[in-house]
Amino acid sequence: MMDVFNFHEGTSPLLISVPHDGIHLPTDIRARMTAAGAAVPDTDWHVAELYSFARELGASMLVANYSRYVVDLNRAATDDTLYPGQVATGLCPLQTFAGEDIYSGSGVDDEEMRQRVATYWQPYHERLERALRSLRQQHGCALLWDAHSIASVVPRLFDGELPELNIGTNGGLSCAAAAAERVAAVADASPYSYVVDGRFKGGYITRHYGNPESGVHAMQLEIAQRVYLNEASTSFDARKGSRLRDTLRPMLEAFNESCESS
Repeated sequence: MMDVFNFHEGTSPLLISVPHDGIHLPTDIRARMTAAGAAVPDTDWHVAELYSFARELGASMLVANYSRYVVDLNRAATDDTLYPGQVATGLCPLQTFAGEDIYSGSGVDDEEMRQRVATYWQPYHERLERALRSLRQQHGCALLWDAHSIASVVPRLFDGELPELNIGTNGGLSCAAAAAERVAAVADASPYSYVVDGRFKGGYITRHYGNPESGVHAMQLEIAQRVYLNEASTSFDARKGSRLRDTLRPMLEAFNESCESS
């Protein structure tokens, strides 16, 4: 079995979580999938590659290897709805964002869901919790940056074209206000459109772990994929990626100041 995740331990208070970068599908699961499901179209393509520079900032990185179609690491193990009234994508998704069936048969029953949580979800979150505890012990606080991307246009999930940078702080609950203001100021000075707590306010990881009063500041960044990919082929565009890193780097540096001022 492939490792559930890859972990790099850094030297700063910053931990970057990349829960939807994985594309691996266990053989038995892939065998039950439709062609649409096996293509894993809703992957956060190349996000770990995009953030590869963050090691230079001393950041730790936790990167999932398995597809979100196996289990969505950014949802509660109880599959609670994150955005009431919106289409729910599910802990073990049965449809793609475009509404196509992922499985050719009956899908995933409750027992299989529990098994997937134990095998894939639990180890990722145990490592995430351990890393945050260690950072708090070393630095007095921990900074969690949950890194995501999504297709620029997904009619089933949101209207129109998504802003290029979507910062989520769970309505200001997951990190100190000053941290959100610093990061938003960098986005405001960048060439990209952005929004704070718009359609994406932060998923389970941001909401569950972000607790400024206990010294853990969490923020999600959802990037519209047109900013750094060739969206038609989902291939990484090196020119676009380099340009975007010129904004991502100061955003992370601004977030890093949250520990220094807390």
